[in-house]
Amino acid sequence: MTLHSRFPEKTAGATRRTVAASAVLATATLLAGGGRAWARGADEVTVRLPEPTGPHRVGTTMLHLIDPDRRDPWDGGSVREVMVSVYYPARSVRGCPPAPQMTPGAVEVFKAFDPVYLHPELPKRGVDWAATMTHSYTGAPARPVRRPVLLYTPGGADPRTVGTGLAEELASHGNVVVTVDHPGEPGAVEFPDGRVRTFALTGDPREGPTFRTLIGTRLADLRFVLNQLSALAAGHNPDAHARPLPEDLGRALDPRRVGVYGHSAGGATASQALYEDRRIRAEVNLEGYLDHPPDAPGRDGELLPVARYGVNRPLLLFGTDGYHDARFERSWSAMLAHPGGRTRRRWIDDAQHWVFTDYAAMAPQFQSAGLMTAADRNKLVGAIDPAEAVPGVRDRVRSFFSRHLSPR
Repeated sequence: MTLHSRFPEKTAGATRRTVAASAVLATATLLAGGGRAWARGADEVTVRLPEPTGPHRVGTTMLHLIDPDRRDPWDGGSVREVMVSVYYPARSVRGCPPAPQMTPGAVEVFKAFDPVYLHPELPKRGVDWAATMTHSYTGAPARPVRRPVLLYTPGGADPRTVGTGLAEELASHGNVVVTVDHPGEPGAVEFPDGRVRTFALTGDPREGPTFRTLIGTRLADLRFVLNQLSALAAGHNPDAHARPLPEDLGRALDPRRVGVYGHSAGGATASQALYEDRRIRAEVNLEGYLDHPPDAPGRDGELLPVARYGVNRPLLLFGTDGYHDARFERSWSAMLAHPGGRTRRRWIDDAQHWVFTDYAAMAPQFQSAGLMTAADRNKLVGAIDPAEAVPGVRDRVRSFFSRHLSPR
């Protein structure tokens, strides 16, 4: 059964709109928690992420995880390495520095890669990407209370860091959120030893063989990360360098209450992970196809097993009105058609594909600063006001996991 929730609510006949620069600046200021939403330095603009709204301050740490039993398909068969960020309710943040959104090495590659090759709508100059800070505090001690664990897998070629705002929001409301990079796909993944892994796909991900490898690798990454989190909850330190962990971090994880969410290719991965891994109790697919690319123009691609056979655990398909084609509708309709299933669908009006990422708040700030045109802003995230888009996405995802990952 397809349920259409018209979010945000609008009157009948409402059309796409372009938000005036003055309105964008006002709403971005609101999202930033007061003061200017962006600040101009000598040559570059700094943008801010929206503050989390929950009752908990947020701590964060990074883990470097190495899977000795798996080869990396994008790196000549070397051992598979994964970087994750963990966001969690903190007991105290006193004396702990706020974390930057991106590490310095990753920033240098990001600004040369993403605006040029991945998201041409982004400003190619004029942004101080390294200056954007999170609302999370590095190494803060965790509250020693078992919390639901939520894994996040980003869109294809996107770094985990563009999902920071939603991760912080979920952590501030009492979840432990683990954002996962899949090295070889993003423009840059920086490891603790200073190495920066860059984009290394060996084929076009829009074609079958590469896409299958990509999804298979991501699924194995999520299984491995979940195994390492279980070890962490049991009192072990899974970091490859045995770096000290924040106090009580392991005691904050509840491996019996696991959810996963993902955007685009990450949405496809998250849905299939729900199907394959019984440890995962609920999943949110943020606009990811549920099939393989077709072998030839005019043909249908093979459905992923989750769409072909269905799943008996809660799954939310969350999309936009601006990102639809026949292939997309076919794969989501197949998912919804299974009798007795627990899949539901929602979407956002006046929005585009990357409204589920930090660009929902950033793009209007770029537009206000004169670094992005209205057309490029609308192409990236849609015309929806960030004061509607950001809390709307947050509320929907948060309430879904709160409903389905409550203690049994």
